Amino acid sequence: MYTIEKTEYGYHLTFGGYMVQDELKQWVEESQEVLATQKGRFSVFVDMRTLEPISADAQVQMQKGQRLYKQKGMVRSVVIQDNLTLTRQFQRIARQTGIQTDERYIDASAEPDWEKVGMDWILEGKEPQG
Repeated sequence: MYTIEKTEYGYHLTFGGYMVQDELKQWVEESQEVLATQKGRFSVFVDMRTLEPISADAQVQMQKGQRLYKQKGMVRSVVIQDNLTLTRQFQRIARQTGIQTDERYIDASAEPDWEKVGMDWILEGKEPQG
């Protein structure tokens, strides 16, 4: 399951459950449509608290999506999660797509104010603590 929501700062993405390659491919295609009219720089808030780790073939689609968002003007992103395995997986994907310097990870199980901390990063560049 995924959603793409346009916001004043850019986009709010939600990923949840067990996502397979075809579903992430659909996300990439929908993102291409959504980003086709994007002008200027933007940030992305990603909520993946309920996402399960994804397969290698699904990771390829996630890489395509991350590259697309970066190419279209993404300057900062924050990933909210509560699964260390998933965090490591997405840190590796971010290194492969070149967005690692602009992406931060917040563990919602350890940070009760995860939404504010995430917004502080994407709006003001304030580094999350911890």
